[in-house]
Amino acid sequence: MANQTADPGVESRQQRFESVLSREQFKGLKAILDSVSPSGDGLCQRINGANSYEQLLLGLGYRITLTKQIHVADCYSRVGPTGGIRAVLPYNDIPTQSSLPTLVNFDSTVTTTPKSAAFFNGLFVALKAQLKD
Repeated sequence: MANQTADPGVESRQQRFESVLSREQFKGLKAILDSVSPSGDGLCQRINGANSYEQLLLGLGYRITLTKQIHVADCYSRVGPTGGIRAVLPYNDIPTQSSLPTLVNFDSTVTTTPKSAAFFNGLFVALKAQLKD
């Protein structure tokens, strides 16, 4: 047992990160992060080092492109290398009755609306706050 360095009753930073990110309120943000960083390697450190959702995506190699509106149903027909879309991530926020879709593209961009970007930035800030607790 000489190799046991951590108290089994104490949650590691990575375990805490995974636990907080898996909460219902972060479901949409988690879907986006899973699409842009499927292995999750270094995600906890990147979140700690970023000051905004956009900065986090940049750190993961993606830049945000904003568009006025996204027609989710139309986007599904463009999924694949030919259409340029790697993932369509529809998200509906029930409390605000808002549709907040995000597209992850093959050209290392994330296409979203200004309202969606602001919403996910707010979730990012809330995630960072909960990780500090």
